[in-house]
Amino acid sequence: MKNSLTLGKIAGIKIFMHWTFPVIILWIIVSSASRGLNTGQIIWSVVFTLSLFVCVVLHELGHALAARRYHIQTKDILLLPIGGIARLERMPDKPVQELIVALAGPAVNLLIVLILHVFVNLAKMPSDISEITYINADNFLLSLSVLNLWLAIFNLIPAFPMDGGRVLRALLSLKFSRAFATRIAARLGQAVAIFFIFIGFFYNPFLVFIGLFVFFGAMAESEYVQVQSALKNMTVRDITMKNVPLLNRKDTLGKAIETLLNGQAKKFLVMDGDKPFGILGKTGIIEALQRHSQEDFVEVATDRNPGYIDAAEPIENALLMMQNYRYPMLIVTRDDELYGLADMENIKEFIEILNAAASPATGRETDQSPL
Repeated sequence: MKNSLTLGKIAGIKIFMHWTFPVIILWIIVSSASRGLNTGQIIWSVVFTLSLFVCVVLHELGHALAARRYHIQTKDILLLPIGGIARLERMPDKPVQELIVALAGPAVNLLIVLILHVFVNLAKMPSDISEITYINADNFLLSLSVLNLWLAIFNLIPAFPMDGGRVLRALLSLKFSRAFATRIAARLGQAVAIFFIFIGFFYNPFLVFIGLFVFFGAMAESEYVQVQSALKNMTVRDITMKNVPLLNRKDTLGKAIETLLNGQAKKFLVMDGDKPFGILGKTGIIEALQRHSQEDFVEVATDRNPGYIDAAEPIENALLMMQNYRYPMLIVTRDDELYGLADMENIKEFIEILNAAASPATGRETDQSPL
């Protein structure tokens, strides 16, 4: 993953650490030293922080393994300074399944709390959290237990996109449509985010970053689910570009430029005889000109690994392929024959047309939900 360091794999899932993560460790060392802590105390603080993020990884693994139960894979887990993200291929559509996946993460934190308290009691360690001024060997397990409890509670705040927001959406989806349930959870999430940002300006700047993350995360999820709802029962055939300009792999970049400038098309299907060779877009042509001459063949700039999808597939599957595998566009087939191309821009245009066609001015019914 770009801008990230690979830490390894757990249960077949890659774990990444964002490049900004070490900033936290540096900040802990500097702030601890400024408070007059000795070297041993600073080391315990760093170890405690690393242990906390191990718990964050376990939290995200809880989500990932619960999703795997419903045949949903996890692309990877990314550690950020504000926490972790398990990038699932998708969330379950069934409310009960989403409820289980959402609760799996906080459940892991609560299990950690239980296990740590057993060790605290067996070792007869101090159990008064109010007496802790800095982390050391005596209060390490108790402090880690308390923070895991707070992690579980914080994640269960009913505000999307946190786990509690997903729980709220799952519960609302038992009675309302998924799109309406998402809109409610997202709006509540944005309200909570604004509260975090406001409080953060006065008390803790860290809350500002969390608030921004929650606000834009809620907005993105709401928009994505609205798109899913608009495209329900639609197939890739509906958004396929059939009149796609063709280039041969042995055509020159000069010909590609001429074709680009003489028409409206910005994307081309590159052929090898009567078979697709790959795809080529405006960006690919421009980047190729920085390394090659106009006399070179377009094959040097062609994306040789495009995604393929059948025209009868749901549009949602095309969306997932483009998001999960970062395909700029897909080659569409029908009965194993070339049918055309599909890309995100065409999907967006199709949605705009659907929204315009469903507007009140046409006399058709629009969303009848209370909000």
